[in-house]
Amino acid sequence: MNEDLQSLMAKAQESLAAARLLLDRGYHGFAAARAYYAMFYVAEALLASLGKSYSSHAGVLGGFGQEFAKTGKLDVKFHRWLIDGQDIRNVGDYGVGTEVSSDQAVEVISQAEEFIRAGQACLRDEG
Repeated sequence: MNEDLQSLMAKAQESLAAARLLLDRGYHGFAAARAYYAMFYVAEALLASLGKSYSSHAGVLGGFGQEFAKTGKLDVKFHRWLIDGQDIRNVGDYGVGTEVSSDQAVEVISQAEEFIRAGQACLRDEG
């Protein structure tokens, strides 16, 4: 795995660790947002392993769906989690009058943990 991919995977791990800390402190929205970013960095790393780079979240989500979900390289659920994670991140970061519950944050963190494991396995298989 090259240095750029390692850096993105490290950022994913750091984001997951931050999500856990934020959850423990009761910052559910911010915890969910960090968990989304953990998945986002893994998606970026996976796309970069194919020589692909995108300049927007929408580009990364679309590219991930095209290259990994539609091809069957990874289960479609990971693409769904990435999309749902972005939605919950938007609520956590920008939502006014809406909140992310503790249960929602716990679920996104759990998804991010599995997303990271799947990404690591995929990168090992490819590289």
